[in-house]
Amino acid sequence: MTHKKRSSWRQMDPFLAREQEKYGRPSPSREFILQYLEERGMLLTLEALCAEWGIGDDWEVEALSRRLRAMERDGQLIRNRREGYGLVAKMNLVTGRVIGHAEGHGFLIPDEGGDSLFLSPRQMRKLLHGDRAVVRVIGVDYRGRREGAVVEVLERNTEAVVGRFCEERGACFVIPDNKRINQDIIVPPDGRGAAQAGQIVIVELIEQPSGRTRPLGRIKEVLGEHMAPGMEIRIAIASHGIPVEWPEMALAEARGFGEAVPEAAKQDRWDLRATPLVTIDGVTARDFDDAVYCERRGANWRLLVAIADVSWYVRPDTALDQEGRKRGNSVYFPDRAIPMLPEALSNGLCSLNPEVDRLCMVCEMTFNAEGRIVRSRFAEAVMRSHARLTYDTVATIVVDRDPRVRAEFANLVPHLDRLHELYQVLRTGREQRGAMDFDTQETVIEYGADRKIERILPTERNDAHRLIEECMISANVAAARFLQRHKMLGLYRIHEGPSTDRLNKLRAFLGEMGLGLGGGDKPSPLDYTRLLTQVRDRADAHLIQTVMLRSLAQAVYNPGNVGHFGLALEAYAHFTSPIRRYPDLQVHRAIRHVLNGGKPADFPYTHADLIGLGEHCSMTERRADEAVRDAVEWLKCEFMLDKIGQVFDGIITGVTGFGLFVELRGVFVEGLVHVTSLRNDYYQFDPVGHRLHGERSGQVYRLGDSLRVRVARVDLDERKIDFEPLENERGEKTERRSQRSRRRRKE
Repeated sequence: MTHKKRSSWRQMDPFLAREQEKYGRPSPSREFILQYLEERGMLLTLEALCAEWGIGDDWEVEALSRRLRAMERDGQLIRNRREGYGLVAKMNLVTGRVIGHAEGHGFLIPDEGGDSLFLSPRQMRKLLHGDRAVVRVIGVDYRGRREGAVVEVLERNTEAVVGRFCEERGACFVIPDNKRINQDIIVPPDGRGAAQAGQIVIVELIEQPSGRTRPLGRIKEVLGEHMAPGMEIRIAIASHGIPVEWPEMALAEARGFGEAVPEAAKQDRWDLRATPLVTIDGVTARDFDDAVYCERRGANWRLLVAIADVSWYVRPDTALDQEGRKRGNSVYFPDRAIPMLPEALSNGLCSLNPEVDRLCMVCEMTFNAEGRIVRSRFAEAVMRSHARLTYDTVATIVVDRDPRVRAEFANLVPHLDRLHELYQVLRTGREQRGAMDFDTQETVIEYGADRKIERILPTERNDAHRLIEECMISANVAAARFLQRHKMLGLYRIHEGPSTDRLNKLRAFLGEMGLGLGGGDKPSPLDYTRLLTQVRDRADAHLIQTVMLRSLAQAVYNPGNVGHFGLALEAYAHFTSPIRRYPDLQVHRAIRHVLNGGKPADFPYTHADLIGLGEHCSMTERRADEAVRDAVEWLKCEFMLDKIGQVFDGIITGVTGFGLFVELRGVFVEGLVHVTSLRNDYYQFDPVGHRLHGERSGQVYRLGDSLRVRVARVDLDERKIDFEPLENERGEKTERRSQRSRRRRKE
């Protein structure tokens, strides 16, 4: 490619055909623009690009201008004061999503992956949690983290905020409920409506923060005086901006498919209706998006994983697609779900309900005796689930081998037994390759009368849970390999290994414990797994496992495959839950494109499109996690209100400079022991050893230690529970006895 004037850019753009098919009258593709600017090695204005590409037509000039502005909004290009467009990567700039912190600072999570950038409180004055921005790397902070300065805000994420309305000396403002938003929202006198001081409100932003001014808003809705039962979920939804209302066009599209699969849609599909595929889910599940079947073929196993064919119904750029993309995923609160797709699809046509015809995308896999996939293929199919089974029922059949239950499901038992045999082989393979299996405890909330929490119980996983998990992982691996084999653009589920900084901190901690992590500068998942196995029977195993887990990054979606460190897999893509995860739907589209004879160049999504989509879906996943956590924390606070003064045994789950986080054993509620409530001493925080050390007493509080505490205070608004250590009472009594003894000796 050269910078000399050409007769037409059409001769140079390798993606012209795709752009022509997509838009009719095309403009230069994003890939071509990026490649051209990369090779030119300089910033070019719109006028310079038009001159070099032979663009003179007014429509073409305007189309190119719109595309450049769109690429600027998406963080692919940056425009300087002289109107020159350049590559973000070439200008020491980073594009990403902002994650706010309650203490006022923040972090930028780069779109392209890698370590986050620290944003000082001063930089965060221009931003709100969830915004997308272009940041310039300005150096390294005192903790060795790259630090950034905001160049441009690309996208505002916050349109409304939930919080408490306050009035002081005639000034009105709202304190956000979401602690990641650390700026109060100023409310002018004409924007307060009927809100009274102390009420919980939804404030609509009319001006975003600028660095010099705080965000400005008007009261949109008054929610109430306090958090009444049920309000915690409503507040979590509004606080995190989770879409709830359905656009009428999306609902109309969903209703338009009817209640049964049309006969025309079943034509030219692999007919699996006679194959005894079954769904295996939890007791409370309502949407069934996967079904399985297994049989032996000589020394090999044949496994079918059938997934609801959501992409047949949800076509690109429809109202359903736009709303599904906006939501990114379903959100599961303790007592309700916010689905990604309307119930007409999620609980109807796209749910693999028993004894009804359903469209599916099936992954057929052949495993050898060692549990390795030796062949796999995908196909569009029509199926009929032969049973809706629960995890407990399957465990009773294949593990407990209960004669009565096995007789009840006699026609399915042979296939379920083969499935369990395959699981055992896959489980062995998982352990041999080093996939990590951290021992974490999940809980479920049980309600009593008046929607009050009756108890919080630990969830128990049996072989049936693990069996389905291994089947889904295998299908996801096959999907990733399919994308690679056909050179298709797709979203991978990537999980990077530990960064140098996190690895150094982990090794320093392990060294103090007399332990070591193998693998040198690049430890493998197997190195982590070997260490987990080594410490499993130690009294401090929980502490070691927690620190190891914190050394790893969060898994995200990205078109650039770097493998999945936690699962010890070279390629992994989410394929098995298109009802509740948009990335799975996108992977289905890529697979269908190939099955229908399409070529990679014809796929209507670019690498840049998928970078943006992956970042968005990673954000909606985090958003859902944070919203659910907020709601659960409020519910747990409510549960503890009548337990103030009671004593519990706990375990230290977090250590900071300001105190200890303690989880109550058997109750699964976490609270804070503030450093000022510890025994009369000065405590030094050791971040490497994850402990507090008393200067005078020598008392040490460490992550994973047991601690007996009393519930001192519960704050519903702040979702905080304060504990006091009972050791203080013993310590004070001992100190008083010592003082009396010293006085007697003096006398």
